[in-house]
Amino acid sequence: MCEVLLRLEELLFLADPGIKVESMQDDGEVIRIGVRCRTTGARCPGCGSWSGRVHGTYLRFPADLPMSGRRVVLQLRVRRFTCKDVSCGQRTFVEQVAGLTRRYSQRTERMRSALAEVGLALAGRAGARLADVFAGEGQPEHSPAVGRRSPGTPATGPACGRRRRIRDAQGRIYGTVLVDVETRRPVDLLPDREAGTVATWLAEHPSIEVVCRDRAPYFAEGASIGAPTAVQVADRCHLWRNLGEAAERCVSRHRPCLRATFAESEPEKTAAPEPAESGSPWPTGHRFADRTRAKHATVHALLAAGHSRRSIQRQLGMTYRTVQRLADAARPEDLFQGQWQNRRTKLDNFKPYLHERWSESCTNAWTLWEEIKTHGYTGGYGAVRAYLQPFRTSPTAPAARPPSPRTVTGWILTHPDTLQESERLKLKSVLAGCPELDALTGHVRAFGKMLTQLQGDQLPQWIKAVRADDLPSLHAFVNGLERDLVAVTAGLTLPWSSGIVEGHVNRIKMIKRQMYGRAGFSLLRKRVLLAS
Repeated sequence: MCEVLLRLEELLFLADPGIKVESMQDDGEVIRIGVRCRTTGARCPGCGSWSGRVHGTYLRFPADLPMSGRRVVLQLRVRRFTCKDVSCGQRTFVEQVAGLTRRYSQRTERMRSALAEVGLALAGRAGARLADVFAGEGQPEHSPAVGRRSPGTPATGPACGRRRRIRDAQGRIYGTVLVDVETRRPVDLLPDREAGTVATWLAEHPSIEVVCRDRAPYFAEGASIGAPTAVQVADRCHLWRNLGEAAERCVSRHRPCLRATFAESEPEKTAAPEPAESGSPWPTGHRFADRTRAKHATVHALLAAGHSRRSIQRQLGMTYRTVQRLADAARPEDLFQGQWQNRRTKLDNFKPYLHERWSESCTNAWTLWEEIKTHGYTGGYGAVRAYLQPFRTSPTAPAARPPSPRTVTGWILTHPDTLQESERLKLKSVLAGCPELDALTGHVRAFGKMLTQLQGDQLPQWIKAVRADDLPSLHAFVNGLERDLVAVTAGLTLPWSSGIVEGHVNRIKMIKRQMYGRAGFSLLRKRVLLAS
């Protein structure tokens, strides 16, 4: 038995001379190992003096890593010592086994380290499931809590770097992520996006020479205060995005030009076909009209053959009055009377709207029905579908829908060499009919050339050219550039950009969703920094 206990000491505690294994008990589910300290005394955590005077003993039961698929619990007998220094405020203290226990802990240090790794890697319910596999810790709150309290969180990682990228991490509560542009790793997370917080962080790291940031004013102010000597670089990705938004607003202001160009290119398709009309109140194909015409023809054929009206009544199974009405009518249209003739419907007031929408290439009956319902139509979908059916069989095809402002903006923002031939021809047609959009396209492509070829020295000339044209939406974009001209010029000149940070922002959002809101900013920061 002594050999078994010595073997346990060697396996579990690496033959630590300060620990002795006294007993081992296995009940089939839990392995309980009796342990005590070999040392004769301990140092007081208050004053540091050595004491060997035992005040009392008691048992602690810290959980340890499992063994052979079974839980392991240590029955650790610890001693409470009396401090010899009478001036020490700590009269008694409990001994702690170095590398094995800490105050108030219910797990051994190696158990806590394993759970901390799981909590930092997964957290939440996913971490709880994995912890339950190897440690029997099935409570979902254990992994985030242990990860949050775990030591060793890097302060800011490689803080000695010279270039930093600042970006807001979005959510219901905005934060800030700082990424080292050279190593492409996040170096810190800030709990908000206030200028003061950013300035404080930058002031604590004076070695930073370049700050690549969004164009948000709080980042610009924070960088100016915290790192006044650093070069601020506006992100090119956001510059291009802002230009695209301004271009779309400009195209939307010239929406009538798109319709006019469309109308001129296809004049024969502008009008919606009208349903076929005939001289009869009931057109051919109507089931009631066709049935009446068939009965009228049958009755008159039998009369011409010499049959009497009574005989026709018996042969056709009709009442005498019905046979008499059919025989007296010279043509079937004389019988089309009453409720079916020139009757108004609920759809009459909405037919002009249906014609207009059909001419705009909206041919979906369900969509049109829902649209006229918002205008007060109370009828059913079947009436709309029946009314539009002759439009579909008309030889005149409906006109093509003019391109939307967003579609035209996409053509303008796309490099001409990558546009499809059909898109290039459509864009050429649009620009030929609107000089303002033609000027907009030239300015957008000139800015794109500056951005891709890093020709920031040409920005003043570009701004002057934009000011010369009547493009209010683009003027607003230029006003924003001039308010941050130094950083924008640097962004169009220097190679630094924030493409690397977008992936980190998405990863942070994924980590936040994994934790289901069970942990706060401290655990999120640890997981992001330690994982990188």
